[in-house]
Amino acid sequence: MSFFQVTKRSSRSRARRGVIATDHGVVQTPAFVPVGTKATIKSLTPAQITDLKVQLSFVNTYHLVTHPGVEVLQQAGGVHEYAKLSVPLLSDSGGFQVFSLAQTNSRRAKLRGGEEEPLVLKINEDGVKFRSVYDGSVIDFTPESSMEFQRKIGADLLMAFDECTYYPATHEYAEKAMERTHAWLKRCLTYLDQHGNKSTYGHHQFLYGIIQGGTFDDLRVESAKFIATQLVQGVAIGGVAVGESKEEMRKQVEWVAPYLPEDKPVHLLGIGHIDDILDAVVCGVDTLDCVEPTRIARMGAVYQWTDVKRYLEGAREGTYEIDINKGMYKEDMSKIDEECTCYACINFSKSYLHHLFKQKELLGYTLASFHNLFTMERLMREVRVRIESSQY
Repeated sequence: MSFFQVTKRSSRSRARRGVIATDHGVVQTPAFVPVGTKATIKSLTPAQITDLKVQLSFVNTYHLVTHPGVEVLQQAGGVHEYAKLSVPLLSDSGGFQVFSLAQTNSRRAKLRGGEEEPLVLKINEDGVKFRSVYDGSVIDFTPESSMEFQRKIGADLLMAFDECTYYPATHEYAEKAMERTHAWLKRCLTYLDQHGNKSTYGHHQFLYGIIQGGTFDDLRVESAKFIATQLVQGVAIGGVAVGESKEEMRKQVEWVAPYLPEDKPVHLLGIGHIDDILDAVVCGVDTLDCVEPTRIARMGAVYQWTDVKRYLEGAREGTYEIDINKGMYKEDMSKIDEECTCYACINFSKSYLHHLFKQKELLGYTLASFHNLFTMERLMREVRVRIESSQY
């Protein structure tokens, strides 16, 4: 089987069914990708990940480099073995941290003779200097070191090193960041051409180039055209959901949709709201990752299938979760979700989950996270069915 095959194209939109084949397993698309930033999906065991039938998970290169370090991962035989994760894994490049880790610094980006200091220690044409959030040491990320880190981490799908710009970036800055992202992609490709397309542990790895360009249609289209012509195995859309409105985010995806390759998988970085997922799928997006389902679960927000299904039918207003912290659930002995058959819902009531959250018992986080990811997997199965019949 080739790395990616399209098995069905909708007659109503750009939505499509496909298959991504890796050495660690096959992914049926469209698929949601739960985030396991530090090689763990928070509050869930690897066995529970298997029970949920998660197809693909996400790990963060920057955080794994800073702790435990790639040397430790090498000793363990790679991230799959270290974390006992049996599913295919996608690793980011460290580029998103250009944006995310910088938010603790109050300085705004300034152009200074060709080099920028946009909220991190330093960005120039060579790469990025980060300060470790763990011990304060300075870490250099370049296209070459990012590829080497990802080879040693051992994920299946790799992201090319890119610069995710802050919001709202000027056109001038967004253009410079885009051009740098394109130049860095070429260096990533050169590195892999020289070192091969396999991890340190012998399994195949596949590179995704990342579309950037901020909130500017001309830059987004230019970037999409460039990435689509490169010798990458997949294409990712980056730099979205970094502070812009939902309308702006959707436009960024819509602008590039006509230029996305038909023979390569497309990944949308950092999108997890159900309405955004459904709207991205009809633009031709195959996979999406986000912390949303598990993050809100740990705060007590629990999906309800009846309301999720409204979104499948076209609703884009109203909530699709309940706040289990509310006092109204203290004596509610009904299932966590009346329309769900996951372990949490079969065995426990809203009252019990409410009790766990009020007492800050860790089991509450586990049950809510398990249920939310179960619902997300159920949602994506239904999406795939609907694409098969061209309902999307």
